[in-house]
Amino acid sequence: MSVPTSTENTAPDGSPIPTGMPETATFRAPGVVAPPRKTFWTQLVQAFAMFRNPKSVAGLIILGVFVLVAIFAPLLAPYGPTQKDRTALRQAPSLDHWLGTTHMGEDVLSQLIFGTRGVVVVGFLSAIIATVIAITIGVIAGYVRGWKSESLSALTNVFLVIPGIPLIIIVASQFENPPLIVIAAVLGLTGWAWGARVLRAQTMSLRNRDFIQAARANGEPLHRIITVEMLPNLMALIASSFVGTVTAAILGLTTLAFIGVIPVSNLNWGTILFWAQQNGAFPRLWWWYVPAGLCIAIIGVALSLINFGIDEYVNPRLRSAGERARAMKKKGLDVNAPVTAVREVPVAGADPATSQTTQIQNPNTQK
Repeated sequence: MSVPTSTENTAPDGSPIPTGMPETATFRAPGVVAPPRKTFWTQLVQAFAMFRNPKSVAGLIILGVFVLVAIFAPLLAPYGPTQKDRTALRQAPSLDHWLGTTHMGEDVLSQLIFGTRGVVVVGFLSAIIATVIAITIGVIAGYVRGWKSESLSALTNVFLVIPGIPLIIIVASQFENPPLIVIAAVLGLTGWAWGARVLRAQTMSLRNRDFIQAARANGEPLHRIITVEMLPNLMALIASSFVGTVTAAILGLTTLAFIGVIPVSNLNWGTILFWAQQNGAFPRLWWWYVPAGLCIAIIGVALSLINFGIDEYVNPRLRSAGERARAMKKKGLDVNAPVTAVREVPVAGADPATSQTTQIQNPNTQK
């Protein structure tokens, strides 16, 4: 005979309630761990995943080599940039001078190493100035509405049509020896408009998203909405704008140095090309101008690889195509071939010696 069990002294889960416990005791279920709150730094780490792309990694390695050369130029250069060897004038590459000498006996390799400093400083300093201005004006113009947004957009359009090189020529003419900081500042002040225009358009798209509306409804302050919610989503565009500005600044600096606007005391790769052209090095003295031209081309390729990697990360089609191509390469399949694999599929009920051949088409090949 079974004794009925009373449910008055049992908990909702069936466990007995200890004797003496008040009747109004409350049983709490195990708490659910809340997800960690998003911060600017956590989203920043996620945003920089774009640089894990193989193209971006290769570009960053090449760019890092140039930065290290610029930092440790006095240790890497075998001679001073203006040190003269009167016994080796216009000498071809040799063991003493790996890249030859100029018409005054100056070592071309040493000038190339020290000239990297001017290129790196102007490129990155002008890009930093332009990017800060582009973020400030572009994001604010895209987030606010009304006459404020239109005024900032009109200001962006004005700077978009200002020619940079003629302005630098005018500014440089006011100085007997204009420092590289002034040149970088002028390049940065005239190079932010395009990035601001792109950021404004993307910010106008983001401000109507659900997560921005939710943050605004929760009473989040404006600075947190911009820094935590918006900027990590704009990081790819900001990085692409930064890389583009570095490229334009380097090309602008070398162009101005080559045409003689920048004084020869500001040594950079354009200055080397200027002296080579002035002293008739083309085309016979190839060691004087070819290394500088190759350095400009290599750093341009590095910045382009970084930009290609960012584009592949941002564009879902390019990202999926790149991942599919890398997966096919790991399997030993030819990405560019219209037919990448042939396998034999046995027919049910047929002789095992008999098989059907199935051609697998490459999904990356467009008809």
